[in-house]
Amino acid sequence: MTFQLVQGDQAPQIQAVLKRQDDNSIINFSGGSCALKFRLKGATTTLFTLSAANVGDNFEDGIAVFSFSGTQLAIDEGYYEGEIEITYSSGTIETVYQVLDFYVRADFA
Repeated sequence: MTFQLVQGDQAPQIQAVLKRQDDNSIINFSGGSCALKFRLKGATTTLFTLSAANVGDNFEDGIAVFSFSGTQLAIDEGYYEGEIEITYSSGTIETVYQVLDFYVRADFA
């Protein structure tokens, strides 16, 4: 699946439900944090990092909501990728293996 975004937008959100691959159980990361690292596809430099908002019980339920804002999407049209990283309350870090695909298209003139 490729998430589609529009260049220059300041309010899109994506939601990820984090589950264990082996048994499909929800990953509870309450008390911790979750971040999405965003970069140009194939590059090694992270352009920016989004922190997931903790609203209600969403972290307990394995739900991470990432909001793009400001000038983050004032980038060239093209393919990008993202990596989700969980930091548990103990400080332990777990990275989701699956890389997320994004396509940013130019806004209408």
